[in-house]
Amino acid sequence: MDDPFEPDEAHRRKTRAFRERVEASFAAEARILAERAEIYAEAFAYTQEQTAKIPSATSRERDMPLRAMAAELGPAVHVDDRTMQTHLFEGHRLHTEFTATWEAWRDGKIQKAHTRVIVEFGAELHDPAARAAYEKDVLAYAVKTTAGRVKPYAQQVSDKLNPRTVQERHDVAACKQRVFVEDLADGMSMLGVIAPSTYVHGAYDRATQEAREIKAADLRARRESAERRARGEEVEEPWFDDRTLDQIRADVVMDMLLTAAPTIDPTGGGLAAIRASVQVSIPATTLAGTTSGGAELNGKCAIDPATVRILTGNAPGFDRVFLHPVTAEVLTTDRYTPTAGIKRFLQARYVRCAFPGCRRPAMRSEIDHHQEYSKGGKTKGDNLGPCCTRHHVTRHAAGWTVEQLPGGRLRFTAPSGAVYIEDPPPRVMFLPDPEPEPEPELANAPF
Repeated sequence: MDDPFEPDEAHRRKTRAFRERVEASFAAEARILAERAEIYAEAFAYTQEQTAKIPSATSRERDMPLRAMAAELGPAVHVDDRTMQTHLFEGHRLHTEFTATWEAWRDGKIQKAHTRVIVEFGAELHDPAARAAYEKDVLAYAVKTTAGRVKPYAQQVSDKLNPRTVQERHDVAACKQRVFVEDLADGMSMLGVIAPSTYVHGAYDRATQEAREIKAADLRARRESAERRARGEEVEEPWFDDRTLDQIRADVVMDMLLTAAPTIDPTGGGLAAIRASVQVSIPATTLAGTTSGGAELNGKCAIDPATVRILTGNAPGFDRVFLHPVTAEVLTTDRYTPTAGIKRFLQARYVRCAFPGCRRPAMRSEIDHHQEYSKGGKTKGDNLGPCCTRHHVTRHAAGWTVEQLPGGRLRFTAPSGAVYIEDPPPRVMFLPDPEPEPEPELANAPF
């Protein structure tokens, strides 16, 4: 049977034209925004020159040049002056402390979201040399991928160069955890929780699992009702659950918060047995206590070493991942069951869906045969990669092809002919500090 979606040359030309126009518009927008940031930087610097001429030491008077500039510029572009004041400061910081990043933005190599990520984690490095090393490392990765993928890597590089340990900074941040409410329109409100990443991701994962189990129970009820009707049996009008997964997830969270356990459990008690599941990566040196960084949750964010040690201590088992000592490439895992081992290997290597730009965790993705199994593709690590359902379907239906290169690099070719090279996520190697030099022994005094 012929593929219903088989792009012809005319379709590929049209797609290429759209891609080229989008690329050109993004480059033009980046240049304009970078030039605007440069204007902000110059305006901020000018206000600092004015501030230096003020003899008074009071903050109100010394803040006035900046506030006056913001009040002048804001209304001209329909922006409130507080927001404009923030723009001026951020533009100056980017242009003066992260000049290479600003230049890459101006040249269209990265987008505004990349600059925010780079500045967010680089601002914690107050030593100019450390900040320059951080910027060079992260920027080299940023020009090749999305801002969302850059964020966890930028955080790890910043952690490695920061004189304060990850644990010290996490302990301070944990003191700021809170719950807040924001009222929305139409009688709705948003409940927000800021807490350690392990708790938040675990809570979200458990709510998702329970919501999916409720959907599965509803599907079973629908099938049973249809089968009984087909046999001619009298069936009471059933109640079917038409809620979306998001709606069920929100109801489950509210139900558990208000009652401590779901009051409606169509699985017969199975929901209470569901436990949160997350993928945690931790260097062996951090687990042993000789380093303090590198622990990562679902490939999205860093977690503190103390928490990850508790998790590994209570885990029924975990995978040991062997990395190349220089390139940090994932070489293998040490489980023995072939099919499950290959899956763990792919999850450890790619961490997330391998399709360009996607961030869905690999543990929640499907395993995709690069060369289709029906066409002779082997179920081997060099022919497999994680691919979320959305991109798995898109890749095959739209005619994308993928080839695995040495080191786990993937070459994706779009129907238009555009080629995208996807590398496994980079890893920052945390090494223990060298042992201090022994102090020289003093010769015995002659008296």
